[in-house]
Amino acid sequence: MQADESFVVSTDVVSREVAGEMVLLDLSSGQYFGLNEVGSRVWSRLTQGACSIRDLSLLVESEFAAPYEQIEQDVLVLARDLLERDLIRPA
Repeated sequence: MQADESFVVSTDVVSREVAGEMVLLDLSSGQYFGLNEVGSRVWSRLTQGACSIRDLSLLVESEFAAPYEQIEQDVLVLARDLLERDLIRPA
């Protein structure tokens, strides 16, 4: 996975914010997933349309105090996990 790759939310996934965190439901599998504050921010941006790992990382960097390199690594890990669970797909 590269920083310039873009992703969108899969069509079979719905989400709701609950107590400041995002809860995702994969309608095809019936599984629920929860995201922390940073993951919720990334997910919220993805629900608006295709976005690259780089742009997601820059968004997180603008809102949270952490080094960009660490943020990008964390966003990559999150994106891989979401992709493996079919919650997002390549744009």
